[in-house]
Amino acid sequence: MEAFMQFMEANWSELLFKTWQHFYISITAVILGIVVAVPLGIWLTKYRRAANIVMGIAGVIQTFPSLAILAFFIPIFGIGKLPAIAALFFYSVLPILRNTYTGVKGIDPKLVEAGRGMGMTGWERVIHLELPLAIPVIMAGIRLSTVYLIGWATLASFIGAGGLGDYIFSGLNLYQPEMIAAGAVPVTILALIVDYLFGKLETIATPKGIRKQKQAA
Repeated sequence: MEAFMQFMEANWSELLFKTWQHFYISITAVILGIVVAVPLGIWLTKYRRAANIVMGIAGVIQTFPSLAILAFFIPIFGIGKLPAIAALFFYSVLPILRNTYTGVKGIDPKLVEAGRGMGMTGWERVIHLELPLAIPVIMAGIRLSTVYLIGWATLASFIGAGGLGDYIFSGLNLYQPEMIAAGAVPVTILALIVDYLFGKLETIATPKGIRKQKQAA
């Protein structure tokens, strides 16, 4: 413990920089995943046959080893942050896509019909009806994906993307537990903080009626 505290005290500025690198890689991949997976998930609810194919492909991609995905993007993007973000983006898509599809598909059809009867266009139903009602399920997928990605981002160190993985793998190579802890502890704290913030965002974005139902339950 003493060696860990001494290491933290001596390297706190570098630790902050690597924490920022780690956060940047993870959150960029998550944002890209949201931009792609949420609209795709909504679109797939209208086309069930296409949904089965796309979900199957996304599920297969999710089984690929992380290092294999990272290695795949090196010939395309070189080394550094770009291939790391691209690889993590692939892993972010499935949980967000699946939850978006499930959340929108699980909306009571009577509510959708009521919106159609009020004269809402397809786009208006998505924005004002389907998304607000599905937001708790969608946010659960985003939170899960984000926590996973913050952990997986440690592997970005292998391709020169930086981040807290540098400390973890250097500590393993040099047999220095304090370096491993200096990488692992901030990763855990970062994941907990981001999950908490996304939880607050979920509460704000959830319509009051649904929020009260959840609290009553």
